[in-house]
Amino acid sequence: MKKYFLIPLFSILNFLHLSAEEGMLIPSLIQAFEDDMRAMGMKLSAEDIYAVNHSSLKDAILHFGGGCTAELVSSQGLLLTNHHCGFSQIQSHSSLENDYLKYGFWAKNKKEELKNPGLTASRVVRIQEVTKDVLFGTKGMDKEEAMKKMEENIGKLIKDAMKGNHYIADVQAFNYGNQYFLIVKEKFLDIRLVGAPPSSIGKFGGDTDNWVWPRHTGDFSVFRVYVGKDNKPAEISDNNVPYQPIHYLPVSLKDRKPGEFTMVYGFPGTTEQHLSSEHLRFIMDKERPARIKMRDKSLSVINAAMRSSDALRIKYASKQARIANGWKKWIGQIGGLKTVNAIQIKLDRERRYNQMANTKPEWKNKYAGIIKEMNDLVKKYQDAEFGYSMAIEYLFVGPEIFKQARGLNRFLKNYENYKEAGTLEKEIENYKKGLEGFFKDYDANVDKQIFVLLTEEYVKQISKENLPDILKEKSAQELADKIYKKSILVNKERYFKFLDRLKKNSYKKLKKKDLGFIVWDKTFYTFVDKVLPDARAFTSKMNELLKIYVAGKMEMFPNDKHWPDANSTLRITYGKLEGSAPHDGMVYLEHTTLKGIIAKNNTGNPDYELLPRMKELAEKKEYGQYAQDGELWVCFTGSNHTTGGNSGSPVIDAEGNLMGLNFDRTWESTMSDFMFDTSRCRNITVDIHYVLWVMDVYAGAKHLVDEMTIVR
Repeated sequence: MKKYFLIPLFSILNFLHLSAEEGMLIPSLIQAFEDDMRAMGMKLSAEDIYAVNHSSLKDAILHFGGGCTAELVSSQGLLLTNHHCGFSQIQSHSSLENDYLKYGFWAKNKKEELKNPGLTASRVVRIQEVTKDVLFGTKGMDKEEAMKKMEENIGKLIKDAMKGNHYIADVQAFNYGNQYFLIVKEKFLDIRLVGAPPSSIGKFGGDTDNWVWPRHTGDFSVFRVYVGKDNKPAEISDNNVPYQPIHYLPVSLKDRKPGEFTMVYGFPGTTEQHLSSEHLRFIMDKERPARIKMRDKSLSVINAAMRSSDALRIKYASKQARIANGWKKWIGQIGGLKTVNAIQIKLDRERRYNQMANTKPEWKNKYAGIIKEMNDLVKKYQDAEFGYSMAIEYLFVGPEIFKQARGLNRFLKNYENYKEAGTLEKEIENYKKGLEGFFKDYDANVDKQIFVLLTEEYVKQISKENLPDILKEKSAQELADKIYKKSILVNKERYFKFLDRLKKNSYKKLKKKDLGFIVWDKTFYTFVDKVLPDARAFTSKMNELLKIYVAGKMEMFPNDKHWPDANSTLRITYGKLEGSAPHDGMVYLEHTTLKGIIAKNNTGNPDYELLPRMKELAEKKEYGQYAQDGELWVCFTGSNHTTGGNSGSPVIDAEGNLMGLNFDRTWESTMSDFMFDTSRCRNITVDIHYVLWVMDVYAGAKHLVDEMTIVR
């Protein structure tokens, strides 16, 4: 339930003032930066990076699963992404008999590669500005009429873009509705798991090392894109063949040099650079700490359960990683923002903005009061904003019983439609298949403990008027004891029996008799009725103010550094391979080696456990062809501006070759979602030397390395 959809995009002229380390650039505008990038050492042309009429680097970059990035590295559709991006697929194929999480998985041939229903990967065909087309005919209209006309225009643009081809298209709004871009994609539907290292490599460091440096994580997994025999996307089928890409990335085994050019090409998720001081203060002081506390409680249960048995470890591995990732990121985010005194920086910028606005009558009329309006709006709606965030943590991230209630609610509301269409039995069977997957990785006792802790915290944090009576009248433990004993939502047999006996009045009975469903129903619709309207009003009103605020920055400070916030569209950021000095007396080197893995393992921390083969190879220094100066590089840092969604993005050298896979930021860098600091913020990359070493020397999957084009 993301809320900030309309993201700023600024003119090419303003981009020209951007430093190399900061910002996420639109590929179709990259020609404006070619000289600057070349001055930093790049040897490519803008056409090599982004082109529509011929192949370019962009054609090797795929949006993986909708939330990560991946890159093609062979003429046979071989795809690299992060281990954590492919983690749910690795987990879904794992069992006690085939524990791919613990021991890894490597297909010896294409027949052994594993299908993944629902997993997709998309290639950007072209990016085109269509602002005039979207706004055509709206002049003089009121807001409602204009929106209707714009929707009509957007629909026509999308229809025209998809006419006569197999592509999909979308129009994205930027600059809070001041600009629009048409993005055309080719979506691949058959993505198969080829290989993954054991979690002791792919997740080495666990929560201990997540978001921190120095890092030694082999965060990669290997997939392959399959298509129909016409080389076009096709549904999963045994008849499909490996994709022959328009472009794939050569792999560089050259020695790394501190200070050399690096470029990250991927799909960054969300940044919010333009928040007002009060908005940022609210996030730092109230919203983030409360969400961290909710996840603290969930993780205390899940971590203990995973330590208690291998079966629970496999069931909850992917869930734990998903919850813990945001939890630790937010802790570092708050720390970083406080260290640089971000609120004071915002206040100083706001003071400068207001001073400039008062220098001209026309600026004063448009911009002088906008910051006060933004800050006042935050104060007015902060209870709704807080309630929104807490509901996300409780109802969508918390107890899994709520996920089942939400799905069943949606299914039962379509009961009559299914029946009239004569598809009810088929829909029930399909629904059961989904439940099979859910219950495979579900433990009611674990969920019960999470329910108790999070319900208690939710009741404590949310104002009474925004709570349903049932949570005010009964204790969390009392509710849990009854729910997890009798609810159909926590027991597969009861659930299936309910579906087998489904009738027209089943929905009404469920809402009256199943306490698990009742708690979800009352809590969710209390949220929808009492919190969501104000939360939406806040977003809408703030977007209108931000539209004016950003326009003021652009007009009044044309020489300042302006860059487009991330919005899950294809972006480029460039910088250098370099370390940092984020704290007084602390200097980070730019790379780590295999020696560091063994040193961490010797501490006895369970997050640093290794399988015997890693220790044996390290002791013998069997680095094969992948060493540099007698050492095996594992990870390195760079001054590239990244965020969520850049996971799996290729880090590309000056000549367009793959250097490694971006997978994280340093803890000090997590603040960059709100405020980028060029001296502190660094992205973390797993070196391709280490990736290929794990494939070849460690796992014996040299046939995959042989597919690639190696550059030395």
